[in-house]
Amino acid sequence: GPTVQRERMALANMSQQPIGVFDSGIGGLTVLKELLARLPNETFVYFGDTARVPYGNKSADTVRRFSSENVKLLLERGVKMVVVACNTATADALPQLVSEFTLPIIGVIQPGVRAALAATRNDKIGVIGTSGTIRSMAYQNAILAVKPDARVTSKACPLFVPLVEEGWTDTPVTRLVVEEYLKGYKNLGIDTLVLGCTHYPLLKPVIASLLGDGVTLVDSAVEISREVAVVLDQHKLASKGPGGRFDIILSDTSPTFAEIASRFLGRRAPEIELVSVR
Repeated sequence: GPTVQRERMALANMSQQPIGVFDSGIGGLTVLKELLARLPNETFVYFGDTARVPYGNKSADTVRRFSSENVKLLLERGVKMVVVACNTATADALPQLVSEFTLPIIGVIQPGVRAALAATRNDKIGVIGTSGTIRSMAYQNAILAVKPDARVTSKACPLFVPLVEEGWTDTPVTRLVVEEYLKGYKNLGIDTLVLGCTHYPLLKPVIASLLGDGVTLVDSAVEISREVAVVLDQHKLASKGPGGRFDIILSDTSPTFAEIASRFLGRRAPEIELVSVR
C-alpha cells in the first residue's frame, strides 16, 4: 500500500544522505581514508573536535557529553549513520549514544576485537593504544568476554601520536621509540597486535618490521570500514552513488592541519569548515 511505498521512498532518500564520522581530533581521518576506499558510492561528513582534543585524559562523563554533542552536530548535516572513529569515545560513550539516538551508530573497538579473535591462532593478543584507551580496558574486556582464556597484554604508547602528527612515521627516532614500547612483546609470543588508536596505522610498516611476519597487525580503521558496509546493507541504507565527496568540519584549526590531514588521508584535504563548540 501507500505506506510501504512512502517508507521505500524515505529509505531511498536516506540512502543518499552522507555517513557521519567523528573523532576527538584528526586521527580519525585514517578511518575516513579506509571508508572512502571501501565505499566509493558513499559521501561523508567528518567532524574532528580539535578544540577539545584529547579525550583520553577527560572523565568518562565529559567524553559522553562531548560525544553526544558531536552526534547532534552530524545529525544537523543530515547523516544516515555515525561512525565513532575515536577509541576513547567508543569506550566511554558508545552504549549511551546507541540508546540516545535512533540512527545506526558504530564504534571502532568491536570490529577490531572481532578481527583480533579471528586472526589469533595461539590466543595471545597484544593491544596498544593511548593511556586512556588502555586504562578503560575496553579491548581487553571485549576480547575476554568472547575468549576467557585469551592472554591479552596491553600497552599504552603515548609518544606514538605526536610522532605521527610530526610526520615522523619512519625515522631512526621513531624506530627507537617503537622498539622501546614493544620490546616486551618480543618474548610473550603474541601472534596478533591490535592497533587501538587511529594514528597508529601510519606506523604499521615500522611496527611490522619490528615484530616480524609471525604477528598479524589488526588495523581498526580497516575493520570498521568492513563493518560499515555490513550495517549499510542490513539497514538498506547503501547509496547507489555517485560518491567520493567528503566534508571536514573542525572545532579548531592550526596552520599545520592541512598538511597533517593530507598525510592521514593520502590525498589533499578539502577546504576545512570551522564550527564553535562550547
